Amino acid sequence: MKRLAIALGDPAGIGAEVVLKALAHRPSLNPLLVGCRLWLQASYEHLLPRCHEPLADPSQLEIVDEPLTHAIAPGSISAAAGAASFSWLTRATEAVLEGRAQALVTAPIAKTAWHQAGHHYPGQTERLAELCSCDDAAMLFTARSPQSGWRFNTLLATTHIPLSSVPTALTPERLERRLSQLEDFCRRFRQRPRLRVAGLNPHAGEDGQLGTEEQRWITACLQAYQQRHNNLQLEGPVPPDTCWLGAAQAWSDSEHLEQGCDGYLALYHDQGLIPVKVLAFDQAVNTTLGLPFLRTSPDHGTGFDRAGQGSARGASMLAAIDTAVELG
Repeated sequence: MKRLAIALGDPAGIGAEVVLKALAHRPSLNPLLVGCRLWLQASYEHLLPRCHEPLADPSQLEIVDEPLTHAIAPGSISAAAGAASFSWLTRATEAVLEGRAQALVTAPIAKTAWHQAGHHYPGQTERLAELCSCDDAAMLFTARSPQSGWRFNTLLATTHIPLSSVPTALTPERLERRLSQLEDFCRRFRQRPRLRVAGLNPHAGEDGQLGTEEQRWITACLQAYQQRHNNLQLEGPVPPDTCWLGAAQAWSDSEHLEQGCDGYLALYHDQGLIPVKVLAFDQAVNTTLGLPFLRTSPDHGTGFDRAGQGSARGASMLAAIDTAVELG
């Protein structure tokens, strides 16, 4: 079985809780946790009487100890917490690159805390790309439906940038690279995948009445890609408000699997994340493509409002761990 490195995320959030809850369901795993040993043990002892679910015992787990230098209050954003989560992600990545693990799972971090600590990255994906000397890392969200068994894959063409920057960042070259990454990922599951690309504008521009990018270059770019790649079926640009309707049908009912595509390409962050989280909040896994190893993460944030209470759900972290074992 593949060995996983697990970075424990922001120590003021729910990272420790969801990791320990997830690992309680996978006792045969032998993960390498990266974080503060004393903090993790104290978190375990604090959560134990508050949780209605089992928790893995940190004393039985291997931990790369990166001690906290300041006390951390649950639910409180701080530079100290940001410095810790940044250090833990860095060390966990190094452990994978050194061959101590084959895949990486990351608990959520707070970007504001990173910025307070002087680490000005849009998110973990960009830091991972830097550590791996990779300039083309991409965010894909994958989930398997518990109702139908259908696998739902959505890749983001652009990630953590303002909406006003999307039209400039979205170029034919970027669109083709993301299509290629989505195609390669989907071929893990089907030799001739069916891919669907959302339009940028409402109604995919409606013949230039609601935006011109589709008319000027997106449609032509997709047509040219299809001509060069005969072993796939490419649809788009599809009006964003109907692009994922088939996904909803395939997710909920095994009799409608043919309604879903093997992969969806969203052109900006929320365009893709809204349908992913509506359909598959607890099952969806943030998967980084383009690195020399597979990285997965739950699709939720730090959960500061639940930190230390024992009420956080570990389902998405469990899905991230299972996906890393399956695909890493």
